[in-house]
Amino acid sequence: MSIFNERIDRRNTSSVKWEATKHLFGEEDLWPMWVADMDFKPPQAVITAIKERVEHGIFGYTFVPPSTSQAIAEWLLKRHQWSIEPNWLLYCGGVVQAISTAIQTFTEEGDHVLLQSPVYTPFFDMIEKNNRKIINAPLILDEDKYRIDFTAFENALKQGCKLFLLCSPHNPGGRVWIKEELEKIAELCLKYNCLILSDEIHSDLVYKKHKHIPIASLNEEIAEKVITFIAPSKTFNLAGLHASAVVIKNETLRTQFQETMRRQGSFSLNTFGITGMEAAYREGEAWLEDLLDYLQKNKDFAISYLKEHLPEITCIDSEGTYLLWLDCRKLGLSDKELRQRLLQKGKLALEPGPKYGPGGEGFVRMNIACPMDDLIEGLKRLKKAFE
Repeated sequence: MSIFNERIDRRNTSSVKWEATKHLFGEEDLWPMWVADMDFKPPQAVITAIKERVEHGIFGYTFVPPSTSQAIAEWLLKRHQWSIEPNWLLYCGGVVQAISTAIQTFTEEGDHVLLQSPVYTPFFDMIEKNNRKIINAPLILDEDKYRIDFTAFENALKQGCKLFLLCSPHNPGGRVWIKEELEKIAELCLKYNCLILSDEIHSDLVYKKHKHIPIASLNEEIAEKVITFIAPSKTFNLAGLHASAVVIKNETLRTQFQETMRRQGSFSLNTFGITGMEAAYREGEAWLEDLLDYLQKNKDFAISYLKEHLPEITCIDSEGTYLLWLDCRKLGLSDKELRQRLLQKGKLALEPGPKYGPGGEGFVRMNIACPMDDLIEGLKRLKKAFE
């Protein structure tokens, strides 16, 4: 029996997913399949390492030790064939915080920042809340697969974009960008002197037959113009530990980023974030391989269920992440009507597509990183919502 079949009651743990759903969605008794965290325990090695740190009993000021940076470098080399130096790494409490820090560091108020919708909601928030201007080069949905409109992409860069926010793998669409696509992105960003901020938080969650390629690993020239964001939070379900890493090869950019962090009063990670991060990257690989097999079965089941019971809803067959992007446009309902059906009839909380910007209308996002029994319950509620 898979360890991922274990159903763990997350109530009374201040879980956003299980205890904040009523407040956020405004309905009682909702089944939560919205926010992107998993209902699985992390690798036992992580739990053991944190327990041992607790037993030590003193939790004073802590720095990130060289062993943590070395563990990350070894992980990136083994999993993604990306060779980095440990001193390229800086640390933030989370990827969104780090993206905001980069925007503050490398742009001024009013500067243009490029993204590709539909895309992870905080991309919009961090640009707007820092008083920068969003420039959008929307992705093209072609035969249930997102592709980059490079004509629109280049036209956007011509408007003087200082930064490009790349979501790789893509959230919510699940695309794992191939080498040729990444090379074209890099070529155009170099041509127009646009720095690339690459959010690669889902880089370890890629299904077989697909491969994540860090854009900074393409060549030395590109690496000098890329800032990469990674974290164990999605891979190992450690979001509550608030630990992420920023990979910056260019020493000048790295120093500038670090100075902004110092101005913000950010100097290190919390003790348990450091402990959990290192243990995960050192000892979590076997667990991750088992997880990917389990997620593949969940994904296959969900797609099959929809084809049989809800053929009007098309599932974008994701190449990475544990998120399903569901195309509900054939139902002929407005986004408001979709939301009402899901919440009031289905009692199911999913992320509404419009949150992800232009191109998200008529879609919803479902998190399938849960025990199979919970996935089945969610799919039944989805069916009930649209009967």
